[in-house]
Amino acid sequence: MTADPLLKVTNLTKVYTGRPSLVGRMLGRAPVNVRAVSDVSLSVNRGEILGLIGESGCGKSTLGRAILRLHEPTAGKVEFGGTDITALPAPDMKAMRRRMQIIFQDPYASLNPRRTVAEIVGLPLQLHGLAKTRSEMREKVALMLEKVGLKAGQLDRYPHQFSGGQRQRIGIARALISNPEFIVCDEPVSALDVSIQAQIIQLLQDLKREFALTYLFISHDISVIGYLSDRVAVMYLGEIVEMGPVESILARPRHPYTQSLMSAVPEVEASDKSQRVQLSGDLPSPLSPPSGCKFHTRCPLAIDICRQRQPETERVGTGHTAACHRLKENLSLLEGARA
Repeated sequence: MTADPLLKVTNLTKVYTGRPSLVGRMLGRAPVNVRAVSDVSLSVNRGEILGLIGESGCGKSTLGRAILRLHEPTAGKVEFGGTDITALPAPDMKAMRRRMQIIFQDPYASLNPRRTVAEIVGLPLQLHGLAKTRSEMREKVALMLEKVGLKAGQLDRYPHQFSGGQRQRIGIARALISNPEFIVCDEPVSALDVSIQAQIIQLLQDLKREFALTYLFISHDISVIGYLSDRVAVMYLGEIVEMGPVESILARPRHPYTQSLMSAVPEVEASDKSQRVQLSGDLPSPLSPPSGCKFHTRCPLAIDICRQRQPETERVGTGHTAACHRLKENLSLLEGARA
């Protein structure tokens, strides 16, 4: 890994503005702003897998798409290879997309049912001028299909002729065909059967080594994140609440939300059982987020300051940071919270 990160995200924010209903407009109601991602800063080193974990609806996928400018950020900066891509005009951004790709969550929805595998996987070659002739395109697609565990003879089949795991392999081939450096893996195994998940995870690891790839791996499954990642970022309601090396996060999670995620998965054990916290309640609506610390409505350790003021991010170990008002207090409080 190099000293300079391949990807650097600084204070990235994404706000969606929703129009009120017809009745709402008649009553003069203002548009509703939804802050899906709020002041997120992170970096990913070349050759690294950064795992991004959190509950469904916390903003993980929005962050991944905003990094790639599939959704335009509202504020903040994304630097890729030293270039501020948030400032790039459309033609330059198109050229940059060859180096930055995404694997989508749903292999059934992400492939055009009216196009053959050759057309789907070959499209990036056409868009970026990486194949001069149709025969060259088909040859490159055939080679890539074999790399992801499919057969070259399946070029002219349609998505409905494949299983879910095979469709995800097609999506992976499409992401790799332009020879990118960085891939956002947006929950690429969550829609698959458990046995197929293991195969796809192993495939992604093999491809990472072969093509020297860098991943932002998004998941709500901490066991998958713990197995794959070099570092972990924990997201809650649009904010990063804890981040650090995977060994540190798994062995000594410091934020109550991270501890609750650990407690929910028996296969992942914290070394200090007193740190385990049971999560209660539902994720608050981003339409009306809580004041202060956004986690205080579900946190067993919440006190008055948690409801009034947002916590600062503090260093709690080597490369390990967390944002909680009670970080410096005795961790035995967590045992009392579980009782």
